[in-house]
Amino acid sequence: MPKISRWRDRPPRRGVEASLRNWLCEPGSLTARLQRSGRFRLQLLRQRLHCANPDEEDILGLPSHARCWVREVVLHCNDTPVIFAHTVLPTEPRGVLGRWFAGLGGRSLGSLLFAHPGFRRGQLAFARIDPRHPLHARAANALGISPPCFFARRCVHGFGRQRVLVTEVFSAAPQG
Repeated sequence: MPKISRWRDRPPRRGVEASLRNWLCEPGSLTARLQRSGRFRLQLLRQRLHCANPDEEDILGLPSHARCWVREVVLHCNDTPVIFAHTVLPTEPRGVLGRWFAGLGGRSLGSLLFAHPGFRRGQLAFARIDPRHPLHARAANALGISPPCFFARRCVHGFGRQRVLVTEVFSAAPQG
């Protein structure tokens, strides 16, 4: 399958408003920033065993069609859906992260990632997600809009030998 997204170490230069660039480059927790910006709500869409997308397999070093824990949520600010978050946790190696992940329910993964001192955050990567990418349709459905492309960022977080990939797809720059 051809590569359908080009992840880079900087956000795209053209077509990104300054306010959105600021959110894309946020070094801390998006959940915490949204909570400071207005009424925050997390909507759990699904959490299940599923195959990772090809570009996720690449960054996590997984074999093709590897089964992983996949969690998808929408982050709302002031009753507006602003970020679609897609998280992939490989089933191996097993460890405490898998147990924590299973028990999240309607809580934010970001609240765990940025609160626990054992997590290591990798480098942010950025992309335009167009309709060829499998996350475009899911983000469009979850956010209730269907632009030609979404701006997204992703990052691998490590905890011991375990790694989790978090991809965040933005509807626009959150207001507040």
